[in-house]
Amino acid sequence: MKILVVGSGGREHALVWKIAQSPLVDKIYCAPGNGGIASIAECVPIKAMDIEKIVQFSLDKSLDMVVVAPDDPLAAGMVDALEEAGIRAFGPTKKAAIIEGSKSFSKALMKKYGIPTAEYEVFDNSRDAVEYLKNSKYPIVVKADGLALGKGVVIAQNFEEARDAVNSIMEEKIFGASGDKVVIEEFLTGQEVSVLSFTDGKTVVPMVSSQDHKRALDNDQGPNTGGMGTFSPSRIYTPEIAEYCMEKIYKPTIEAMSKEGRKFKGVLYFGLILTSDGPKVLEYNARFGDPETQVVLPRLKTDIVEIFNAVIDEELDSIKIEWEDNAAVCVIMASGGYPGKYATGYEITGIQDAESDGDIVVFHAGTKKENGAYFTAGGRVLGVTATAGSLDEAIKKAYQGVGRISFKDMHFRKDIGLK
Repeated sequence: MKILVVGSGGREHALVWKIAQSPLVDKIYCAPGNGGIASIAECVPIKAMDIEKIVQFSLDKSLDMVVVAPDDPLAAGMVDALEEAGIRAFGPTKKAAIIEGSKSFSKALMKKYGIPTAEYEVFDNSRDAVEYLKNSKYPIVVKADGLALGKGVVIAQNFEEARDAVNSIMEEKIFGASGDKVVIEEFLTGQEVSVLSFTDGKTVVPMVSSQDHKRALDNDQGPNTGGMGTFSPSRIYTPEIAEYCMEKIYKPTIEAMSKEGRKFKGVLYFGLILTSDGPKVLEYNARFGDPETQVVLPRLKTDIVEIFNAVIDEELDSIKIEWEDNAAVCVIMASGGYPGKYATGYEITGIQDAESDGDIVVFHAGTKKENGAYFTAGGRVLGVTATAGSLDEAIKKAYQGVGRISFKDMHFRKDIGLK
């Protein structure tokens, strides 16, 4: 098979790495890819949002499958365009990807079908939103309605912070049209867990659990980022909680989407919070999470291409998906200043040295390769992932790997996996 993966980050590197392990695959392309992906796939200079060029390239190369990984092209209808051209595509259609593309849609869906989530209100003008905030209980959560690269959520401790968040999202348009509406919801207390799941619109198969560290600094301090590290499995996601979520959250969500005429096929990510009232949904993502993918896929035993085929053909119930009985930890190495302003173009050394331990794989998120050397090219630069028999062992190994890598102004958290 010839497969194209769309995207350029650490998630895409992990996907390409896993796809390359399939005996079904002869050739992998990635558009646009990055420095690390280039060592296992042919990188193609087509932007992830260029639907027309992706479709044309797929036809020109007679591709057997296209895996659309990022949220933006899914929300824009890339899978629809590929399918219309007769190309097998893995990922939800535009109608289904709205579950991530619009928070007001997903909140209304949960309310209609009784799926547990936080109480909320939706506003399409800042004046009404600010008025509502005057009599609200704090802390409170303010979210941009649309896609915002994982950064469109503000936990406001008081009225002033909440008002400023509304103004920056709705008036200053820091996330563009994604801030035309805001969702204001109650603040829930509890530990967060991410559960990615494969689904063909009828059957849903959860993957192993993981937990993400969103804040930039140790002890969950500093601004929200796209994720500074992650680990799997979660220490708190018990078989009892998993069973409850299957019956009250996972199955009902897939059934709700089908009832709404929005059959969801691909990977549905459940961002959960375990409250004193039981698990609730914080958010849905319509694709593999980043950096959760970097710890979940190294634990997958089953051929991922077989799973993709089963999802596309709506035959997910016919295969058994198996996982390694181990643990994985991914530490993100970022550019100094991320998620704010940062410089790029610094040479990275020590990646090969880190990977000399067979249990460590370094996934590239923001790198470019020039004359055989790697250079920083983004905010999140590398994801150092280690697998081991236990979480504590995997944490130790991951940080040993981090210790072998160096670039100017590098920044990483020192407490990944300790939640």
